[in-house]
Amino acid sequence: MIYTVPFNPAIDYVVHLEGGLRPGSLNRSAAEEYQFGGKGVNVSNVLKTLGYDTVALGFVAGFLGDGLEQGLRDMGLTTRFVHVAQGMTRINVKVKAEEETEINGMGPVITADDMAQLYAQLDDIQPGDMLVLSGSIPKCLPDITYAEILAHMEGRGVQIVVDAAGELLSTVLRYRPFLIKPNHHELGDLFGRELHSDVEIVACAKALQERGGRNVLVSLAGNGALLLDEAGGCHRIHCPSGTVRNSVGAGDAMVAGFLAGWLEQGDYDYALRLGTAAGSATAFSLGLATREDIERLL
Repeated sequence: MIYTVPFNPAIDYVVHLEGGLRPGSLNRSAAEEYQFGGKGVNVSNVLKTLGYDTVALGFVAGFLGDGLEQGLRDMGLTTRFVHVAQGMTRINVKVKAEEETEINGMGPVITADDMAQLYAQLDDIQPGDMLVLSGSIPKCLPDITYAEILAHMEGRGVQIVVDAAGELLSTVLRYRPFLIKPNHHELGDLFGRELHSDVEIVACAKALQERGGRNVLVSLAGNGALLLDEAGGCHRIHCPSGTVRNSVGAGDAMVAGFLAGWLEQGDYDYALRLGTAAGSATAFSLGLATREDIERLL
């Protein structure tokens, strides 16, 4: 089984404008939609699209949390969210105009008792299962939260994936996660530099491997992706051609596609191809990609 942990799930309110956003003036939407978001939720959604069931753990709060949880269940996803007492599940506003503008909400307050409930759920995960930790965490939690989870799961035979930035990512490396997926900006930030070439990206990715990341997948936006695998291989792939319509969720779709490809064939080249197809298909769509679009690009 694959478990995802959306620490900060959200209802995304997507607003489409005709022309550009005019700050300080009245703006009227040309179209709008609601999506159930958060990086862990997106991973679960795309894995479901590719035929793999997941269990989404994490936290929800208030009537928005109830609505999000019911919406995910209506979509066929299995959830075991902890319902917390303080705060409210986020609403994220995504403005689609000449440029994309995002306003992300804060999320609920997660207490020590809430975290204890999550750890009790993590204890049910079995050897051979996968656990995906992705995205930001609420400000009420420390940046070592992911590292504390990996320490808790150490020695249990669980394959752990971390898609995060900064200290959330750097502190987990000592626990040898199965896969980490920084984008090239996040990778450069870890080393205090901008990365301009594959040679620089490989060098930094290799440094993360030496610190404990078993497989390092670096997403490069429109330039594809690069993977250093734990067997010593270096894989480079470019994106298929298409018109980018949406940047939200593309990295999450890449993670989901990579995991689906790895589970299907146990082959890094195929996993990278399927991950890139899923990420690109999402970027070329208004929402998360359909299976038909992913298979066409693959």
